[in-house]
Amino acid sequence: MEKWINVVETNCYPGRDEEFNNWYDNIHLPDILETPGFVVAKRYINKEFRDGRGKYLSIYEIETDDINKAMEARLKKRAWEVEQGRGSNLWIPVWRDVLYKQIFELSKKK
Repeated sequence: MEKWINVVETNCYPGRDEEFNNWYDNIHLPDILETPGFVVAKRYINKEFRDGRGKYLSIYEIETDDINKAMEARLKKRAWEVEQGRGSNLWIPVWRDVLYKQIFELSKKK
């Protein structure tokens, strides 16, 4: 089983951060984790936000034998979410669906 991360950098419309974060954390992330292969979802906020960069960063950990199938499933699930009214018009993608395959891991044990 291969391990991948899917990196998504976003902004939201000015003054709508609270609404955006509520949607992202309580609707969008749970929907993503229902997609086969998507096993962990993490979000970060940019410490030194500048124009041209995303204020928010999401990293999704994916475990799959076929990354193309996993991403195809995610696109189908995303379309379904929009049809069901679970999408949002609060966000502005800076870049998305950037994939990185894990090639090495070293963990510090506690």
